[in-house]
Amino acid sequence: MALIDIGANLTHKSFAHDFESVVADAVEAGLAHIILTGTDLPTSRAALALSTERPELFSCTVGFHPHIAQSVSAADLNAADELSALPEVVAVGETGLDFNRNYSPPERQLAIFERQLQLAVALQKPVFLHQRDAHTAFLDLLKRYRCDLPGGVVHCFTDNEAALLDYLELDMYIGVTGWICDERRGELLQSLVAKIPDDRLLVETDAPYLLPRTLTPQPGSRRNEPKYLIEVLKTIAYHRQQAVEVVARHSAENAIRLFGLRKRLKSQQTGAGSLPEGQVS
Repeated sequence: MALIDIGANLTHKSFAHDFESVVADAVEAGLAHIILTGTDLPTSRAALALSTERPELFSCTVGFHPHIAQSVSAADLNAADELSALPEVVAVGETGLDFNRNYSPPERQLAIFERQLQLAVALQKPVFLHQRDAHTAFLDLLKRYRCDLPGGVVHCFTDNEAALLDYLELDMYIGVTGWICDERRGELLQSLVAKIPDDRLLVETDAPYLLPRTLTPQPGSRRNEPKYLIEVLKTIAYHRQQAVEVVARHSAENAIRLFGLRKRLKSQQTGAGSLPEGQVS
C-alpha cells in the first residue's frame, strides 16, 4: 500500500537533529512520496533543495503563509516566482487567509493571496491553500481565479459543511490531517469526511503539527511525523466506512493526478515505494 503525504513541514527546526531517521521511518511505514510545504522564502528554498536531492521521495510547494503576509517584500515575491517555475515545485502555496489570529492585516493577506493565485495561473500549477475563519473572503477571491487554475487543495480542512460544499462545487481537493483524530476538536470533521468524494480526498500529516491523538500508546514527543500518516488514514477510513487500503489508493491516485507525480513515482521500485495498482502505464 503506497502512501503519499501531501503536506509535511520537514524543514521545521524540530527535525534538524534526526531528519534522516524521520525519513527512514516514513519509508518503512510505506510512504512513497512526501510533498514538503513552503510557508515562507527560507522554508521554500530548503524544501526545494531536498526535492532536488531526492526527487523520487520529495517534491515541494513554494509560498507565503498568511501569518507572514505583512513581512513579504517585493523581492521575496520575485524570488518565489523564480523558484515556483522549477519542476520540483508541484504547487504554489501555502497561501490563503487566516482571520482567526490575524498575525498579518487582512488586507495584506488578501494582497499576497491574490498575487500567489496570479502566479499559479501564469505557471499553470495547482494551489496549496490555507483558510481559517475567512471563508467568505477566501471563497470570493478563489472564485475569481478558479476557471484559470489547473486545480488546488484546501489543505487541513477544518471548516463546516457549507464551506466543504462550496469548495467541492469549485472542484477543489480537500486535505485531511490528524485533526480528524482529535476527539475534542475533530468531531465535525469526522461527521463530514464521508461527504468528500473519493476523487477529491487527499491525506496529509502537516508534520510536525497535529499529532494524531488516537495513537496508542502516545509517543513521548508531541512532534508529528510522516510515519503517522497511516493513523490519519485509519481514522478517515473508519468514518467513511471504507477499507484503509481503499482510502490510501484513492488519496494516492488523487495526489498523483493533482500534483503531476507520475514521473517521480514511476522510477520507484516495488515495496514501500510501490504505486497503487494501475498507476504506472
